Amino acid sequence: MLASALVVGLAIGVAATVFGYSNLATVNVNWSVFHVDGVPLWTVALVPLALILVAGTVYHWMDGLHHFSEHMRHRRRVHELEAEITSLRAHLDHVLEMPDHSTSRLPAKAISADLPAQAHEAVAPSLPEPAAHDAPVPANGATTVHRAQRSKRARLSEAREAPGPNAAPVATNGGQETASTEAVTGA
Repeated sequence: MLASALVVGLAIGVAATVFGYSNLATVNVNWSVFHVDGVPLWTVALVPLALILVAGTVYHWMDGLHHFSEHMRHRRRVHELEAEITSLRAHLDHVLEMPDHSTSRLPAKAISADLPAQAHEAVAPSLPEPAAHDAPVPANGATTVHRAQRSKRARLSEAREAPGPNAAPVATNGGQETASTEAVTGA
C-alpha cells in the first residue's frame, strides 16, 4: 500500500512538472473581492491541487494522532484493570487462606480437611433384578408388543415373589411360603 502511494505520488509530481513547463502563459484571476493579475497558468491548476493534498495529509495525521491517543488511553486502562484483578486475587486468596500466586513461599497456617460423618448418608434402595425368563430386548424397529408382554410378565413375577404388607406365613409340604391375607381369608 505504501509503495503504491509512493508510485502514484511520483506520477503526480512528474505530471505536474510537465504541465507547469507546458503552460507558461499568464492569466488574471478575479474572485469577488480577490483580484490577482498576471498569474502563470500552471499555478491556477496546481496550487489548489497542492493545497488539497496538504490538507488531506494534515487531516490524516491528526486522525492517526487521535487513534494513537485513544490506543494509549485504552492500554493504560487495561494496565489499571490488570492491577486491580491482581489485587482482588490476592485479597481473595487471603480471605480463602489460599497460597499467594505471586511468590513461591509456603502458607503460614496448615490447612486440614475433615471428612463428613458416614452416619448421615442414606442408602438408596436397589432396583429389582430382571427375571431370567424375560425375553431379550427387541432390535430397533421391532414392534412394541414384546415390551408390553415383558412388562406384564415382570409385574406378575414380582407379585408372586415379593410379599405384600399384609402377608402371613402359610404352611406347605415341608416349607414355608408367604401369602397375602386376602388369599388366606379366601377373598
